[in-house]
Amino acid sequence: MVSRRQFTLGASALAFGGLTASYFGKVSAASLLQNTHGFGPLVADPNNLLDLPAGFEYQVISQLGEKMTDGFTVPDRADGMGCFGLDEERVALIRNHELHPRDLIKAEQSIKQHKSTLAYDQNINGVALPGGTSKLVYNLKTKTLEEQFLTLVGTVRNCAGGATPWNTWLTCEESVLKAGSGVSKSHGYIFEVPATAEGLIEPKPLTAMGRFNHEAAAVDPRTGIVYLTEDRGDSLFYRFIPNQREQLDQGGQLQALVLKGTTGVKGSQGYDTRNWETQQMSLQEWTDALWVDLDNPESPEDDLRARGFKDGAALFARGEGIHWGDNELYFCCTNGGSKQLGQIMRYQPSAFEGQALEAEAPGRLQLFLQSEDESLYNFGDNLTVTPYGHLLVCEDQYTDVVENHLRGVTPQGEAYDFARLHLQTELAGACFSPEGSVLFVNLYSPTRTLAIRGPWDTFAG
Repeated sequence: MVSRRQFTLGASALAFGGLTASYFGKVSAASLLQNTHGFGPLVADPNNLLDLPAGFEYQVISQLGEKMTDGFTVPDRADGMGCFGLDEERVALIRNHELHPRDLIKAEQSIKQHKSTLAYDQNINGVALPGGTSKLVYNLKTKTLEEQFLTLVGTVRNCAGGATPWNTWLTCEESVLKAGSGVSKSHGYIFEVPATAEGLIEPKPLTAMGRFNHEAAAVDPRTGIVYLTEDRGDSLFYRFIPNQREQLDQGGQLQALVLKGTTGVKGSQGYDTRNWETQQMSLQEWTDALWVDLDNPESPEDDLRARGFKDGAALFARGEGIHWGDNELYFCCTNGGSKQLGQIMRYQPSAFEGQALEAEAPGRLQLFLQSEDESLYNFGDNLTVTPYGHLLVCEDQYTDVVENHLRGVTPQGEAYDFARLHLQTELAGACFSPEGSVLFVNLYSPTRTLAIRGPWDTFAG
């Protein structure tokens, strides 16, 4: 029997040491403590915003309505975010804003009137659509925000994304809005924003990476292959093999994951990993992976997932956040499992990923976590890795009254509360500074971006 604070998964989860080695180089899986007290009980926040364990503190570094250095105000609906080192003291945060054209109605006046040749798209009045990204430059030493400004405008519902090894942010549109429906261009693309941007960039949709309800992206630093999630109840898991490494705008091949032995060949329908009706996919067990090519990735009929499933691709329950580790990745499926409380999948690529010999030594997928208790884990969305080698998951519940947490998950599959949010909104965009001293996280709406510091090396277990 598992304890109250433990998930239904086993020792095969001992992979976070690889994540830690990849990002922080401090500890190994063998040195991690294996009980579930975490950093101890959460301490009530006198400001009634975010409860944290004793010894931790947060700083609000940016919030909705503040005047930015470019004259605009901080946009709402802060979602996915990436952190990049600029020099020994400063980091850049590239922050998504999940805004729809209709959000212009409630926008600040300068945004309502914003017209720019650098906007990807406009409404019928020529005003730049409000979705996109902003950049924050934060000084880790002085604990001050030095500047913040818009870097991408004219897009729709920039949800999550992913940092690349070449210091850019892939920002993903979670929308398939079509030209003619109050906008002049079709949407559902990925855009690339350099961490060094000094203002608005020229937007270029990465069309070969597919047009669908994009959620998040993760890049394998060994191969340059990009893995993509899709926020739909019948989503697929994708990979993009670029024609030229680090130049995603030069095209490539989009593919969808097939689980070997569950379908067999192209032309048969795919396998259902969601486990909504029956436990088709077992915990802890590995299944070899195949990949099927997807034609016409711009998908004007928004049918990529239907075509992929017909050709054998596996279904997932609302694929969301991804984090890359040491030759493996983890991604959230928000409402997977019989109680639809969420799953986390784990993928290990082939030594020949994307090459002809891949079929002889395929990559493999594992159902790493499946929640059966909403008090432990409920609707995981964005996720990252901590300096001490655990996953940290942002919750995004869909109820009238929410109680969203940052949940820690140990390599042994045990859960603990790292933070509890008091606002009726979601936590999003969790990411660490390159040296691991500061956790940055967004509160979705009204926008707040927090910097969290504390004794990361004193995990109590």
